[in-house]
Amino acid sequence: MPTTIEVNKQSVEALLGSGRTKPFVIPEYQRPYAWTDEQVETLFEDLWEFTVSNGGTEREGSYFLGSIVSYENDNGEQEIIDGQQRITSLFLLLRAIYTKLFNSPLSERTPEANNFIGKIEPSIWRTNKLTGTVDYKTTLLTSRVVNNEGNEILRKILETGRANKDSKDNYSRNYIHFQELLDKHSSENPLMIYQFIYSLLNQAILLPITADTQDTALTIFSTLNDRGLPLSDADIFKAKIYNHLEGKDKETFIERWKELDEQATAANESIQQLFYYYMFYLRALEKDTKSTTPGVRKYYSSNKFERLYQSELLDNLFVMIELWKVINKGEVLEDESWSSNIKIKQTLDTLTSYPNEFWKYPVIIYYICYRKDKNFEDKFARFLNKLLAELMTKYILIPTINAVKGDILKLNSAIVVSDIPKFDFKELDQAQLEAGIQNPHRNVVRMLLKTLAYKHQDSLLPSKWEIEHIFPQKWQTNYFIDESDHKIREKIEHIGNKLPFEKKLNIIAGNGYFAKKKKEYADSKIEITKVMGLSEIQEWNLESISKRDIRISDSIIAILKKWNKEYSVITKEIVSNKPSDEDLARIAEFKEKGWI
Repeated sequence: MPTTIEVNKQSVEALLGSGRTKPFVIPEYQRPYAWTDEQVETLFEDLWEFTVSNGGTEREGSYFLGSIVSYENDNGEQEIIDGQQRITSLFLLLRAIYTKLFNSPLSERTPEANNFIGKIEPSIWRTNKLTGTVDYKTTLLTSRVVNNEGNEILRKILETGRANKDSKDNYSRNYIHFQELLDKHSSENPLMIYQFIYSLLNQAILLPITADTQDTALTIFSTLNDRGLPLSDADIFKAKIYNHLEGKDKETFIERWKELDEQATAANESIQQLFYYYMFYLRALEKDTKSTTPGVRKYYSSNKFERLYQSELLDNLFVMIELWKVINKGEVLEDESWSSNIKIKQTLDTLTSYPNEFWKYPVIIYYICYRKDKNFEDKFARFLNKLLAELMTKYILIPTINAVKGDILKLNSAIVVSDIPKFDFKELDQAQLEAGIQNPHRNVVRMLLKTLAYKHQDSLLPSKWEIEHIFPQKWQTNYFIDESDHKIREKIEHIGNKLPFEKKLNIIAGNGYFAKKKKEYADSKIEITKVMGLSEIQEWNLESISKRDIRISDSIIAILKKWNKEYSVITKEIVSNKPSDEDLARIAEFKEKGWI
């Protein structure tokens, strides 16, 4: 179906008055009202200045307040996607004006005051179409922001016109500030106050953009919004889950969500990313190996958001955070010995240098499925090594982003069935592999150097290290008499001319030649770099690079073969043995849920 968007500029009175038939709603997934005193004062003073200079009943000027993006939800409400801060402030300002006009003694009330009281009432509340009687309890703006006590505060202010001066919430503070600004300007220029109200209602212009669906409205918002963080899919998911719950379950959910957000941030992740990762776990359970990756919101919204309502959802998101605490922050988890296993940590660290995120999905799925199993640490270590071997080998020969996508999706589905899943990657030619290691694509160099370095040390590399060119990228033109520039430049980028090197020491070493840099190499905490600094080699040239190329490629291929063999051994052991009770129970569970 084609997308429908309605755009029609309207005055404040006209737009807010449209809430009589289609009330305004600030949905659950929005963030709380956050305007400051400064923003309130800017709005008021700008409108006042406009009235004095260009507005009022004697002029035809207009003042543009910005856009409001919304869509009509299933309840016939205008669900505000963008502009909730602005429209809320306008309601508070109009309520402050109404309170001032209405509270003046009836005998002193001017015709202008009575006129504007009648104009403002249908802009804030539902009124009887025949009598004009105001229902102060039925406001045209409702906030439903999740777990926000301000929702009730806003409702009471709009209903009663009163706010607690000691309150710290933004609704109360801003409403009182509007009242103070009105009192100040009314006393200083009493004749201008009615012109100000006229300008606000009739000459302050908004641009309502009404979309036919929530998705369209959110897309428009993301395109227009440059004033802060756009709404994320996770904000909408939170609201959907919250609304699906009842009673105390809602309170528990909000507390857990807050904790989830805090832990995800501490682990250098986000809830938004967790939902994205989890989508691949669910797709694996559903045997979905299609190469097209669906949008996160589209995926979870299918079947009326049923995937969001699974009881294990939050538990598994917390499980994922534990994994990222180890990968991103180097933490050791209580009662999970694998998290202190340096070889596992080294493999995970090497995987983080893979040029895209495809490595993450099988790692996450494996951890969710088997972290509590007996012998998890050993099996996880072999699985990670096998995964790294396959991914690195594939990228060395086919350095494109999507080269492994199909293989990874198949692997994901295999993982949920077996803790020794089959890797359906194609066999590759060793001669090609040797050449690819010796003259690698720039995106795979860090993986190769980490793989080589971790063969020789039982600690992680420093957090800040750089790729060091033993023979510098900048050289004196007369250094190589018989070699062309092209040949030199190509050889300098070979793996044999590269080392992992601490950033600080690399700065000190600069572009000096080998004999001058050996001292800094010797001070390195990286073993393969330190050994180079302590070596007997005094001169480094193109032949030296060629010899080291061969040694490194032989070493890395030996490592890859070792990892593949170790995985093959454990695979054969599993095949030769009968399934354990644990395995049989899992298979039965998966069959019952229709996953296999």
